[in-house]
Amino acid sequence: MIRVCLAGATGSVGRALVPAIHSSRDMRLVGAVSRSQKGRSLGEVLGMANLPLVISGTVEEALRKRTDVLVDFTSPKAAKPNTLAAIKEKVHVVIGTSGLTDEDYHEIDRAARKMRVGVLGGGNFAVSAVLLQHFALTAAKVLPSWEVIEYASDRKPDAPSGTARELAHALSEVRSPKVTIPIGKTWGMEESRGATLRGTQIHSVRLPGIASRVEVIFGDAGERLTITHEGTEDQRTYVKGVLAAVRKVPSWIGLRRGLWEIMDLPRS
Repeated sequence: MIRVCLAGATGSVGRALVPAIHSSRDMRLVGAVSRSQKGRSLGEVLGMANLPLVISGTVEEALRKRTDVLVDFTSPKAAKPNTLAAIKEKVHVVIGTSGLTDEDYHEIDRAARKMRVGVLGGGNFAVSAVLLQHFALTAAKVLPSWEVIEYASDRKPDAPSGTARELAHALSEVRSPKVTIPIGKTWGMEESRGATLRGTQIHSVRLPGIASRVEVIFGDAGERLTITHEGTEDQRTYVKGVLAAVRKVPSWIGLRRGLWEIMDLPRS
């Protein structure tokens, strides 16, 4: 039985994860973290009469109860300290929070290796988002140039999104895209060319009425290929991927990035 603590238990994703973890045959929810609901019964907050678990205000408090895996869906400012606190207690971690930088992940990886625990950092736990990355990596081996456009709600504070960051990181492992005119030689406003992340240009759009959408556009002489992932506001989309990550993360040491790491996809 995998003992799970969920940070962000009363948030939008947390509300979808709690019943899934609670009903799972191989997991037990032993901790829940929500600063705004500290001290209340999780079952009372979520309308689940059979869940009397008391909500903790911090990860440190929740981990006083023996835990195998921490799942974090909080905020970029909270996710890193939460993860490091769990690693310190030799607890494996699944990070679902977006907005962490490459430097954050380097620090997390060093700490995880030192304490010999596993961490999975996922920009997106929807299975179709993993397929977007899979197809994009295949295309990057053939087509020389690409850029990423990602769309999200006006309420999303971090940019680029975790999905776009993870995609740029994976593409950089293939190669750098060909850029005809270097960004630094742009006439006019260099900022209009977007942010450069590991060689990939990323353009972030934040508007009301948008859930989530990521496009990676490949170009070559006389042709163009666009691969798109579009999400909805239904947070149940992420449940299957998160549960799979919880089951797998104790099996390695150090950081792995992306749900891609645990899916059985060809990596030619």
